[in-house]
Amino acid sequence: MAEPRVAPMPVRADTGGGTPSAAVMGTYARQNLVFARGEGSWLYTDAGDAYLDFASGVAVNALGHAHPRLVAALTEQAGKLWHTSNLYRVAGQEALAERLVEVTFADKVFFCNSGAEACEGAIKTARRYHYVNGAAERWRIITFEGAFHGRTLATIAAGGNPKYLEGFGEPVSGFDQVPFGDLEAVQNMICHETAAIMIEPVQGEGGVRPASDAFLRDLRALCDDHGLLLIMDEVQSGVGRTGKLFAHEWSGITPDIMAIAKGIGGGFPVGAFLATEDAAKGMTPGTHGSTFGGNPLATAVGVAVLDTVLEPGFLDTVLQRANRLSQGLAQLKDEFPGIVLEVRGKGLLAGVKLAPPVADAVKAVIGEKLLAVSAGENVMRVLPPLNVSDAEIADGLSRMRRAFAQLSANS
Repeated sequence: MAEPRVAPMPVRADTGGGTPSAAVMGTYARQNLVFARGEGSWLYTDAGDAYLDFASGVAVNALGHAHPRLVAALTEQAGKLWHTSNLYRVAGQEALAERLVEVTFADKVFFCNSGAEACEGAIKTARRYHYVNGAAERWRIITFEGAFHGRTLATIAAGGNPKYLEGFGEPVSGFDQVPFGDLEAVQNMICHETAAIMIEPVQGEGGVRPASDAFLRDLRALCDDHGLLLIMDEVQSGVGRTGKLFAHEWSGITPDIMAIAKGIGGGFPVGAFLATEDAAKGMTPGTHGSTFGGNPLATAVGVAVLDTVLEPGFLDTVLQRANRLSQGLAQLKDEFPGIVLEVRGKGLLAGVKLAPPVADAVKAVIGEKLLAVSAGENVMRVLPPLNVSDAEIADGLSRMRRAFAQLSANS
């Protein structure tokens, strides 16, 4: 895989900035940064200041910014056809679905626009499966504390985080949370109403916590023993982020249903849920739908992303880069024991558990013109593009070192 350039020369452009607009609903605690353009692992403000992007749009920009292959795919499709709806066949949708079926456990794919929609569809698929099997009472789904499956009413109920549930009335019923990694708790929660177990193989928002391979294998066995479906939420961990195409592959098991989004679009909104033929048998005409899902623009980009990630040697290089990042973060832990408490994660989905508030650490690295993302358990997520270079990893670690030194001096 070719090395991306380090810090391409910025082009200055006046695209506004200054005081944030009051017209935008205040649901985000945004950083006061406005980016005008991006290239590879770099973002540039309207003043031309370069920031090394180890946030990747929260694990979305899998191939960085303005990747030539993605730009070409989107531009070519934009000149042909944008949208027809799912009233008709969509050639790009069929091409991407066939490609995903070819390289995964799945037989069927449904396209949507986001990770939350993908998780909603996965939940509906699992419940519908038991309904058509004559067991309509089996509709409850076991989920895990610390999970994040989206921001819809059903997916915040699935995640069970009180912060996200507050103020929205009675939570959607049908979800039973157990501690992450606690097999006995899962076993004790299974009842005659249980339809499925839903898990992120690496909890991202919950603090970059990987499930052990043994735990995932045990969940697969439990599902097989009790006639349950296993749902993998790979919205954040999928599409090469951990060094395998999907994170569950490390455990040697396959799910029955999987939700994906983020990386598959490389920055263009696209999501999907995938299922085996058997698991999908209840999803017949009229049971689910999406106006925009799988539109020609999204699927053209998705095909380009998947083709790039599956090129020979690409995922091997992701693992090499991930090892460099992991070693560098471990060294920072040794250098700053009063700042870094733990390094965790899998592949290029890395987390740094901190002693000072994570908001202070994110602010400090931004001060060094490095972008990172906060997560639960006071963890800072480090999410470089999958095609980040060795030089950019070294640069990012140097910026973190300076930021942690400043935090240490102020503590």
